[in-house]
Amino acid sequence: MSDRSSKRACDLLVEAPWLLPVAPQNVALPDHAVAILNGRIAAVGPASELRADYAPQEHVRVDDGILTPGLVNAHCHAAMTLLRGAGEDLPLQAWLQDRIWPLEAALVDEDFVRIGTTLAAAEMLTSGTTTFTDMYFFPEIVAEVACRTGMRVQLAFPIFNGANVWASGVDECFHKGLALHDDYRGDSHVLVAFGPHAPYTVDQKSLEKILMLSQEINLGVHIHLHENAAEVAEARAQHGQTWVERLADIGLLNPQLQATHMTQLTRQEIDLVAANGVHIVHCPHSNLKLASGICPTTELAAAGCNIALGTDGASSNNTLNLLQEARTASLLAKVQAGRADAGNAHDVLAMATLGGARALGREDELGSIEVGKRADLVAFTPTGFAAQPLLDVIGSLIHGAPTHQARHVWVEGHALVRDGSLTTIDTQKLHRDVEQQAQRVRGAL
Repeated sequence: MSDRSSKRACDLLVEAPWLLPVAPQNVALPDHAVAILNGRIAAVGPASELRADYAPQEHVRVDDGILTPGLVNAHCHAAMTLLRGAGEDLPLQAWLQDRIWPLEAALVDEDFVRIGTTLAAAEMLTSGTTTFTDMYFFPEIVAEVACRTGMRVQLAFPIFNGANVWASGVDECFHKGLALHDDYRGDSHVLVAFGPHAPYTVDQKSLEKILMLSQEINLGVHIHLHENAAEVAEARAQHGQTWVERLADIGLLNPQLQATHMTQLTRQEIDLVAANGVHIVHCPHSNLKLASGICPTTELAAAGCNIALGTDGASSNNTLNLLQEARTASLLAKVQAGRADAGNAHDVLAMATLGGARALGREDELGSIEVGKRADLVAFTPTGFAAQPLLDVIGSLIHGAPTHQARHVWVEGHALVRDGSLTTIDTQKLHRDVEQQAQRVRGAL
C-alpha cells in the first residue's frame, strides 16, 4: 500500500518513540502512532504500519516524545490562579475564613474569573491537562473560556446557602446552574454538574434537592468532603455522625458523587463509599500545604473505588501541574501504606487520565488512547539532564515530572499547544491582564 491514492485518509498522524495508551493495557508501547479522523482516534498501532496504511493531512513525528492521553484535572478552582500566594502558611479554616473568602467578596467579578481562568488554561495546557473540573463563581464565564481555548471542562456550579458574588442565595444558585445545563446540553466540551461547596455550607434540604435533581437529569455531584479533622469533628459534635454518614443517610453516596479530598476516613467509611460507587478525587499538594491530611488511596483502591487526581486551586497548591500531583500521590501512597510497591507509576498515571474521565462519567470517550475515543493527546518531551537516561518510561514521566514538557497538545485532534507554544491564547495580552488583576489583589491584601 505504498501508493498514496490507495491509503486511508486521516486528518492527523502522530508518532512517537513511546505511546502510553493507559487502556486496554497500561503499558509503554515503543515506536507507535495514532491516526486521527474527524476528531476521533481512527487507529493505534506500530508507526511503520500506520505510515503504510494512512495518508494524513498532517504528520507529526515527536522524535524524543512520550505520547499520552490528555490529563484530567478532576478538581480545580481555575480563577484562583489570581490568588496564588495570597494565603500562605495558613490552616484550612483560617485560610478560607480570614483570607480567601474576604478577598473573593472584594475582588471576584466576571473579569476576574475570565482572566484567572485563562491563566489557568494556559498553565494546564502547557503541562498536559486537556480536561478540568471547575468549581467556582461565574461558571458561565469559565464555559466561555474553555470553549475559546479549546479545553474541556466540567462545571460544578457552586451551591451555598448564603449569598455570594454570583448568586443571592441557594435558590438562585440552582436557577443559574440549571440554566447553564440547558445552554450546554449535549456539548462535547462543556459538562455541567452540581457543585455543593461542602455539607457544612449547604443544608440538608438543599442536599436532598440536589439528590433528586441529579438523578432526574443525570448530572454529577461534586463536593468537598472530609477535607480535614476539624471538619469531621464539627460534624460529630453537631450531628452525632460524620459527613460521610450523613450523606449516606440522605442517599448522596452513589456513583454520581465526586468526593474531593477525603483525608479523614475510617475503615467503615472506606467500605461504605466503595460499596456505593463513589468517585474519590485526591488533591495531595493542597492537602499537604494546608496540613489537612492524606487521602488513603491504597485502601480506597483496594476496596474498589475509582480514584481521580485534582490540583485544587492555585492559591492552595500553588501550581496546576497534574503530573507533579501524580508524583506526590505516588510518594504519599508508599509512605502511608509502608510499601514501596504502593502507588506505582502505572496506577497514578491511570488516576491522572482514565480515573478522571470515569469520575466525570466520560470514560467511554476520554482518558485513554483507544480507537473510537476523542483524540485528546499530549506529547511530552524530556528536558534537561535529569530526564536522562530513559530506562522506565512511565516511571520517568511520573517521578521526573518537572523534567517533561508538554510539547504538543491536541483536543479532538486540534493543536492547542504546538512546539511548546499556545495556539488559542494571546499570551502577551494575558500577561497584561494578569498584572492588572494582581494590582487589585495587592491592594486588597
